[in-house]
Amino acid sequence: MLDIEQANLKRLLAEPGSMDDLNVPQSIVIDLILRLLFNEGNVALSRFMEVLRIPNRIIDDLLLWLQREHLVDVSKATAELGRLGNVYALTDAGEMRARDAMSRSLYIGPIPVPIHYYMRGIELQTNQRRRVSAKQVKDALIELVLPEEFHRLIGPAINSGSSLFLYGPPGNGKTTIAMAIAKLIAGTDPIWLPYAVTAGGYIIQIHDRLVHKQINVVRGRTAELGRIDQRWGLFERPSVAAGGELTLEALDLRYDPIAKIYEAPLQMKANGGMLLIDDFGRQQVSPANLLNRWIVPLESEVDYLRLQSGQTLVVPFRQLIVFSTNLDPNELVDDAFLRRIQIKVGVNNPDEKMFYQIFVTEAKRMNIPFDKDTFLYLLQKWYRQTGRTMQSVHPRDLLRTMQALCEYEEDLPHMTPELIDEACRCYFVS
Repeated sequence: MLDIEQANLKRLLAEPGSMDDLNVPQSIVIDLILRLLFNEGNVALSRFMEVLRIPNRIIDDLLLWLQREHLVDVSKATAELGRLGNVYALTDAGEMRARDAMSRSLYIGPIPVPIHYYMRGIELQTNQRRRVSAKQVKDALIELVLPEEFHRLIGPAINSGSSLFLYGPPGNGKTTIAMAIAKLIAGTDPIWLPYAVTAGGYIIQIHDRLVHKQINVVRGRTAELGRIDQRWGLFERPSVAAGGELTLEALDLRYDPIAKIYEAPLQMKANGGMLLIDDFGRQQVSPANLLNRWIVPLESEVDYLRLQSGQTLVVPFRQLIVFSTNLDPNELVDDAFLRRIQIKVGVNNPDEKMFYQIFVTEAKRMNIPFDKDTFLYLLQKWYRQTGRTMQSVHPRDLLRTMQALCEYEEDLPHMTPELIDEACRCYFVS
C-alpha cells in the first residue's frame, strides 16, 4: 500500500497518454521535432522517442499533423511495421519552419516539464528527512583516521539535511570528509528529477552529466510507481562541489544567448542531495556577499531566481549545504549567519597518537612495511625539534615521496631515516 506522498508522486510521474498530459504548449514539442529533423535530416520514430522521451503514440499524432500541414514527409517506410517503421524528413516548407524554431532556441533534448511539477516532485521526495544510522556514517568514514566520536558530530547534520560548517587548519581532511558524506547521501534512496523544465516560455536545463548519475529503470516502469513519464530520470542523490572558482553568477539562472536556454544554478542541480562550498572565504566573491545570498534559502528552504523577462521563480532549496574552510570562521562570518548553520564541526590537527595511526594506515594502504624506529626518528627530528605542526595529510604525502624515491632507485618500497630526511627536505619548505 502506497503512503500519501508516494501516491502523489505516482500521479506526478505517471506516463502521459496524450499531448494534453504533457502540460506544455504544443508549440514547444513541435519546435523540438522540427529542430531534431533539421539537425539530423532523416529521423525514425524510435529516435524521436529516444531524444524527446515521450510515448510514440504522442509523437506519431504530432507527425501525422505535420504531414497534413506538408511540413514533413516519410522518407523511408517499413511495411510490416506500419507507421512505427516510418523515417521522416522535412519538406521545403518544414525547413523554413525549422529555421524559425532554431532562431527561438537551439535546445534539442527531452520535452521539458512545467516548473511547478518540478517543485512538487522535489517537495514530495524531500519532505521526509533522510535517515542514516551511526553505523552507516562510521562506515562512510572508515578510511579516515578521526577522533572516535567524530561521527556523532556530522551524523545529525546529514539527517537534518540542512547545513554543516567544517572548519579547521588545512591538510586535515575537511574536503575528504565532505566527499565521504556526499558518497553516503548518494547511496541512500534515489531521486526522480526532470531533465529540463519550462518557465515563462523558456527552457531551463537541469540535467548535468557531471552531477547526475542515472539509475536504469527497466522498461520505463517500477513496481511501486508503474509506468513512468520518461521526461523524468531516476538518479543517485546528487552532489555538487564548488571551490575558489565560485561566483555569484553560478548561483543564478545562466542564460546562453546562443542556445537561448537557461542552465540551472548549482543549488538547483544539487536539490535532493548535497552542495559543498569548498575553500570558503577564498572565492572570487566576498564571503559577506556569498553569505547574504544564502541567508533566505537556509531559513525558508526556497530560493528565488529571476528570468531575463523579469519574472521571478520560487524553487525549492532542499539539499545539505556544507561549508568548508581553513580560515577563522569568526573572521569570515557574523553571529547571525552562524546561527543559521545548525552544526559547526572543527577538524583539527592530529596529536602524536592520531598521527601515528594515520601513518600506519597509509603505509599499509601503499604496501610499505612500517618501521616504528624510523617513524619515531621522523617525529623527533622533523616535528618535535622544529616545532612543526602535524597535519593529517603529511603521512600520505611523505610516504608517496619515499615510494617515488624507492622506485627511482629501482628498490622495493621501505622506510629508513635517510629516506625520511630526503622526503622531508623535498616536501617541507624551510
